[in-house]
Amino acid sequence: MSTSIATLKASGHARSSSVPSISHPVVSRVDDLLCRLRTSEAVTSSSSSSICHNMGDINNLYECVDDLLQFPFTQQALTGQDRNEKWVEQVLDGSLRLLDVCGTTRDVLLQMKESVQDLESSLRRRKGGEFCVANDVAAYISSRKKVSKVISKCLGDLKRIENNNISPLDKEPEVASMIRQVERITLSMFESILSFTSGSKARSKPINGWSLVSKVMHSKRIACQETEMNINEMEKVDVALKTFLGHKSSSCKEIDELHNVKKQLVALEMSIQGLEDGLECVFRHLMRTRVSLLNILSY
Repeated sequence: MSTSIATLKASGHARSSSVPSISHPVVSRVDDLLCRLRTSEAVTSSSSSSICHNMGDINNLYECVDDLLQFPFTQQALTGQDRNEKWVEQVLDGSLRLLDVCGTTRDVLLQMKESVQDLESSLRRRKGGEFCVANDVAAYISSRKKVSKVISKCLGDLKRIENNNISPLDKEPEVASMIRQVERITLSMFESILSFTSGSKARSKPINGWSLVSKVMHSKRIACQETEMNINEMEKVDVALKTFLGHKSSSCKEIDELHNVKKQLVALEMSIQGLEDGLECVFRHLMRTRVSLLNILSY
């Protein structure tokens, strides 16, 4: 986890002393979910299953936020005499920013899924004994690099957003502070998805060709190394492709390696589909939350 994210989470607990604390079961539920998501992020995992699990909590979180925004005491807190245009602007900008990042993340996943499906189709068309798939793999790697450039830019934008939204605002209602905390944790979730798609564990630099694969290939026990390094589905495809292309022995062994490539591609496609399904639900919640905020604050 980056230092900036950790700082944001620490600062997210600050609340306005001028606004009374809101006591309600939904508020307690939001606090519990935020705490769970922060704890989950502290134990970094790059697998799609862990990201999907966190997305489930994110969706539950927005269910609570949607309920919270319908309560009269919430609307009164957001539109009362202590209303400050600075935090109103930040809350509204934040809701729009989340939709933009969500859209970019969905596009990245779609492009990656299409690249995986193209490679799968190419491998299925290969006849028995024909294993010259270097061009197909090269096209896949080229697509990966293009996607990685988009991801790198988006991750840079996220880091700048984090750095610009650290300090609590003056006279910020508790509910506004809570909404900004939800925004931070949601942006962090998007960062996890983008890092997964780039084949990196939130590293500062995007993947460079077969850098990770080369390290794994130094070991003869690749399966064991995969477990030890906790590499994700994207990286497992890289390992399988490198093993297949680097194999120079019997055709039987090549068939086994090609079968493994296909198996890993299927697993990756399923992982991406799971992330897409989760993001679709998140997107609907983000739209609903923004509409509610606009109805409350824009008058």
